[in-house]
Amino acid sequence: MATQVDISSEIPTPGLDSVKIANFIGGKWYEPLSQRYIDNVNPSTGAVFTQIPDSNKQDVDLAASAANAAFPIWSSFTPATRAKYIHKLAELIEANLENMAQFETMDQGKTLQMSRSIDIARSAANFTHFANYVAGNSNESCGTTVYPKAYTAADGSQLFGEALNYVKRTPIGVAGLISPWNLPLYLLTWKIAPSGNTCVCKPSEFTSVTAMMLTKLIKQSGIPDGVVNMVFGLGAEAGSSIVSHPDIPIISFTGGTITGKRIASAAAPMFKNLSLELGGKNPAIIFADTNMDECIKTTVRSAFLNQGEICLCTSRIYVEKSIYSEFVTKYKEQIRKQVIVGDPTNPKSFYGPLVSKPHFEKVRSYVQFAVDEGLDVEFCVDRSVSTEILDIAKDGALTIKGFENGFFMAPTVITGCKQDSKIVQEEIFGPVVTIIPFENEKEAITLANDIQYGLASTVWSTDQSKLRRVAGQIVSGMVWCNCWMVRDLSMPFGGFKASGVGTEGGQYSINFFTKKQTITLG
Repeated sequence: MATQVDISSEIPTPGLDSVKIANFIGGKWYEPLSQRYIDNVNPSTGAVFTQIPDSNKQDVDLAASAANAAFPIWSSFTPATRAKYIHKLAELIEANLENMAQFETMDQGKTLQMSRSIDIARSAANFTHFANYVAGNSNESCGTTVYPKAYTAADGSQLFGEALNYVKRTPIGVAGLISPWNLPLYLLTWKIAPSGNTCVCKPSEFTSVTAMMLTKLIKQSGIPDGVVNMVFGLGAEAGSSIVSHPDIPIISFTGGTITGKRIASAAAPMFKNLSLELGGKNPAIIFADTNMDECIKTTVRSAFLNQGEICLCTSRIYVEKSIYSEFVTKYKEQIRKQVIVGDPTNPKSFYGPLVSKPHFEKVRSYVQFAVDEGLDVEFCVDRSVSTEILDIAKDGALTIKGFENGFFMAPTVITGCKQDSKIVQEEIFGPVVTIIPFENEKEAITLANDIQYGLASTVWSTDQSKLRRVAGQIVSGMVWCNCWMVRDLSMPFGGFKASGVGTEGGQYSINFFTKKQTITLG
């Protein structure tokens, strides 16, 4: 039997050494049935600052049961009624933005400025956007069918010659929502907000703190108990139990492609609604006629924001040969000016540590591979600007004053590599970019598409016809032209090829989380 934990519904304030994490099931907080916990490390210091429940199948069973019990009540509410609750939750996030931002930075490593202005602010915006969308759009469409004459069956019964048909979108049941560690609350709320279903959520074990905070705000908002349930733990145990659970017919997952394959394999025999937002190895195509100053500043940002730990970050840069040398020189210079690595709470820092030691070691191994292969590897750090850097290792690891045990990496530019190199082909998901020259438009498109992924890309040129022509030939879910990360939440979000299955955003999210039901009135 699960042990209930007496936890205040108030949000903790920054300065605490730890915060209690407990599963949130049916509106109450519980210890994991296993009584086991996972150490959660602050990536800036390498020190444990809280523990995460190591939940198992039995915990997921309890959460699924609570979600199923709440579904008839929640799904019976009108969209406008559900929207009122969601608006209240958005207001509570905004009211607690600073505290949540502080803990997001402590937990994930992103800069405090990014946590404030993007992660937590966008979490509130996600709820507001979908509450407005659902409240302002009918979930029904009507039509009348008129037959030329009534049909008479063999037994003499007749079908009506005229009938009213309408299509209603209806919530399906319980949604299993599995979110990643790079944009923890931001991407979790993106999944919860449009559902209309009840849900069982599993945040990443590396970044669970703001998800725990969200459960407290859910309780404060008055959302009925059991509508949102939070089970913390590892993907291999808690995550796979959600995916394979017979009472969870919808799965929305954001994470790695390898894990996505496993989820697709497990979910397919159960005919679940499946949305997988997976890996990316995103190209930027830069033509000679671009506005180079604007392009370089934006492409530095698109490569290194959040330590390069965003699925939409640029990691492959293709530059027209006539400007290649100039671009590489100016690009490296701009990184040294723009990208200061250090304490994520310092307003001057552009990015902080990588999220965890395992991920830190993974990124280092790719850089070491490039060094061993004899590629041109440059750590674009100006020690006169980044004065807190004490040492730069041969694989790009940084030692930061006051954060000597943190997981910091230098912004790394690799040139001289071939298209088939694993540095170009595999997702590194860190502050590492490759730059490769191209001869012409056709080759640029070929290089951009010559990869298993197809999530996002950017194209840079002052020629509008060229932008439209090239963008239309790149195989990716999103193509930004002369910009990056300009997002309209009503537009579709999803990738091609190994970057995912399904599309979310605006009406596309509503379509995914609901089923069309045709009702005919004779």
